[in-house]
Amino acid sequence: MTRLTRRQFGLFTGASAFTLTFPTYLRAQGKPRVVVIGGGAGGATAARYIAKDSDGAIDVTLIDQSEMFTTCFFSNLYVGGYRTLDSITHSYDTLQSSYGIGKVTGYATGVDRAAKTVMMADGSSVAYDRLVVAPGIDFIWDSVEGYSEDLSEVAPHAWKAGRQTELLKAGLDAIENGQQILMVPPPNPYRCPPGPYERASMMAHVLKAKGLTDSKVIILDPKEKFSKQGVFQEGWEKHYPGMIEWYGPAVHGGISSVDVKAGTVETDLDTFKGAFLNIIPAQKAGVIAASAGLTNDSGFCPIDPESMRSVIDEAVFVIGDACIAGDMPKSGFSANSQAKVAAMNVRGDLTGSKVFPARYANTCWSLIETDDSVKVGAQYAPGDGKIASTQGFISQTSEDEVIRKANFEESVGWYAGITADMFG
Repeated sequence: MTRLTRRQFGLFTGASAFTLTFPTYLRAQGKPRVVVIGGGAGGATAARYIAKDSDGAIDVTLIDQSEMFTTCFFSNLYVGGYRTLDSITHSYDTLQSSYGIGKVTGYATGVDRAAKTVMMADGSSVAYDRLVVAPGIDFIWDSVEGYSEDLSEVAPHAWKAGRQTELLKAGLDAIENGQQILMVPPPNPYRCPPGPYERASMMAHVLKAKGLTDSKVIILDPKEKFSKQGVFQEGWEKHYPGMIEWYGPAVHGGISSVDVKAGTVETDLDTFKGAFLNIIPAQKAGVIAASAGLTNDSGFCPIDPESMRSVIDEAVFVIGDACIAGDMPKSGFSANSQAKVAAMNVRGDLTGSKVFPARYANTCWSLIETDDSVKVGAQYAPGDGKIASTQGFISQTSEDEVIRKANFEESVGWYAGITADMFG
C-alpha cells in the first residue's frame, strides 16, 4: 500500500515553507505566552508548530476539555467497520513531553480580551500574549424543529467524534432487514461537506455486508445539491442499488419537524418513518468564539486571509471550523493548513521571525465502498479579501478502479501523516 510519509505530507500541505528555524529572542520579563483553545486538527497543529519552530522561545499552553482526541475525519470508516475507534483516537502526550507544551484539560468558559486572559470553568485563568482559537463547531439545536441536545442521545448527530460516533454505530448495527434509517444533513456551511454522503455509503456498506438489502438509508436534505454529488450517486447505484435514496427540497418540499420518539421526519411531501434517525443540525463556531466576541452575524469568525488573524482583535487568531475561510471548506485538512499560517504569524509577532506569504491547501477523500474512494480538493491563497481557490480538482464519474483504489491508499497515508503532524 502506498502511504504518504511525514515529509511528503509536509510538502503536500505546504508546510515546508513554514518549518524553518527562525531567530528567536526572549522578552525582558520572560517568554511570550501563547494559549491555544481547542486540541483538534487546527489547535494541536498550531500549538506544535509554534513550540517547535520557536525553539522554546515561546511558552505554549493548549486547552482542551478532553484527555484524548478522536478525529471526526475517518470516523465514518469506523462506522463502516474499516477502522477501530482506538485507531482514530490520539494522545497529547508527545506534545507535552517532546515539545514542552503545557496541556490544560478543562473547559474554557470565556476570554477577557482586554486583560488577555482565558477563564476556565474551575475558576482559574490562563494569561496570553497571543491567543489561537480553534474550538471547532457547535450546533444550532432548534434548526431542526423537534430536535434537541438531549434527543441527540437517541438520534445521534455524530458530528463530534467519540461517544456520539459510538451511538451511531450501535444504532446502525441494531437495524433489521427491511427497516429504514433516516438522515437529515445540515444546511451550509458545516463541517466536512461530503461527510453525510460518505456516512450514508458506510451505512449501506454495513447493511449490504450483513445481507440486509431490503433496508434503506433515506437522506432528507435541506440543500439542493451536495459535494461530489455525481460520483456519490453513481457509486450508490453501482454498489447499493435501491438502498440509498436522496431527496432534496425540490422533492420533499421542506423539513417541517422530527419526532425522535416516533422515529419520524415530517416534510411537505410526506412523513417518513425510520427505525433509526441520524439528525445533523445546522452549525456555528464553538461557543467560546461567540463568548469571546469573535463572531459576526453568521455565527462564525471573520479573519484576515493573509494571517488567520481575527479582524476583531489583532492579538487573536481563529482557525479551523470556527472561522470564515472564504472558498476553503471546513475540514481537518483545512484546519491543519490554516494552523501553519497562524503559527508562522504568531511567531512573527512574538519573536520577530520572518513571515512568508500565506498559502493553503485542502483535500477531502470519501469512501463509497471498499477500494472505491473519491476526492475533491484545491490550493488557495489570499485574494479579493478572502481565502480564494487558485486551482482545484474533483473525482470524475466512470473513473478506472485503479484510480479509486489509489485514492483510498492516499487517504490512509494522509491520515497517518496529518495525525503525526498534529500530535508529533
